[in-house]
Amino acid sequence: MKKYEAICHEIIGQIESGKLPPDSLLPSEHELMQTFQASRDTIRKALNLLIENGYIQKSQGRRSVVLDMKRFKLPISNIESMKEVGKSLGEDITTKVLFLQKIHPDRSVAKKLQLTFDDYVWMIVRVRYFSGEAVILDTDFVNAALVPDLTKEICEDSLYEYIEGPLGKRISYADKIITCQHVNNFDKQYLDLKDYDMVVDVESYTYLEPSIIFQYTASRHRPDKFRFEDRARRLHSPK
Repeated sequence: MKKYEAICHEIIGQIESGKLPPDSLLPSEHELMQTFQASRDTIRKALNLLIENGYIQKSQGRRSVVLDMKRFKLPISNIESMKEVGKSLGEDITTKVLFLQKIHPDRSVAKKLQLTFDDYVWMIVRVRYFSGEAVILDTDFVNAALVPDLTKEICEDSLYEYIEGPLGKRISYADKIITCQHVNNFDKQYLDLKDYDMVVDVESYTYLEPSIIFQYTASRHRPDKFRFEDRARRLHSPK
């Protein structure tokens, strides 16, 4: 193991043990050089490795800040409302509706939802707060012919609960695409981004039974707060 890797592992141990708690400052580069009897280049390599692995955030002109490594598990294979996610995590998750209006879809949305320009969709923009921090920004387009009436109260409580309850419809499955993207002005305005310049974007195409698409969602996540998990299986070719 190279020296900068050993220093990185030593600092990770201090972070994970709580000796260096979230939001605390790492010692300066000069102090780390003295502590580990290492060159400035070695210390900087160790710090860059910590940054790459999400343990610290370094800003120009400031010492490195320890990040909160608690990440919430969000489902990939399952379809869950944010209300259901909050219950399963035991976390205080609240939702604020920024925009709710019935509109004609543009070309992109019409194609995604298999609609025409004369059809109507609900456009819903919501911010999700985890323990008071705005860390998810959702933009939904919902086929208004399938979900004819929506209110701010429904969207802040649970859209899926409303669809499967009062509307009596059954949500079947979703196709999801996950990418990392640079933050945009909308992200900067509504998310508590700290110093992050990237978000995890999850596009979802959600279907009612029997295979009728009713919702397209673009969900922007602050990268330090979530991990996306699934179980993968190897497919064996028949012998």
